[in-house]
Amino acid sequence: MDSSEHAIYRAAIQGDRDAFEIVIRSVSRNLFAIAYGILQNREEAEDVVQDTLVKAWKSRWRVRDSDKLPAWLSSVARHRARDLARKRRPEPLPEAFEADEVVEFESAGQKADLDGEVRSALAQLPELHRVALTLRYFEELDYGTIEKTLGLTNGALRGILGRALGLMRKRLKPALASTG
Repeated sequence: MDSSEHAIYRAAIQGDRDAFEIVIRSVSRNLFAIAYGILQNREEAEDVVQDTLVKAWKSRWRVRDSDKLPAWLSSVARHRARDLARKRRPEPLPEAFEADEVVEFESAGQKADLDGEVRSALAQLPELHRVALTLRYFEELDYGTIEKTLGLTNGALRGILGRALGLMRKRLKPALASTG
């Protein structure tokens, strides 16, 4: 972290609204990726980001080491998303749901099937694995940014990504074999 980032984080923690806005612009996409990785729902993830930023402004004094502000914000977003996920209740299929709709969906093509398989495999991963994969491969963040965002060491991040990719390969192998 360079000295200008450190100064902005410190100013944001001390209540400088302009500095806090700069922090928001730099981390909001990552916070969204974390929340989306947990919730798999765009609107809920956006709500989590908003809640996180409001809480962060109100509780910013809790951050003692300004260098850890991004990791703290990520932690707040993770906890907010987990809370929301726990409150969810599974929604039953509508009574009018017909088998014809399943056939219609299935005939939409292999790409839709494969996308669904990828989403399903991703949803089955442990939360931290899902979030790390989302940040790395969907948001295309570099390792250093992900480490800082999630508060992980390089070795821990590489281990998590390696295990996550291995699980994804294993779960997607049948789907990939059927497309070839």
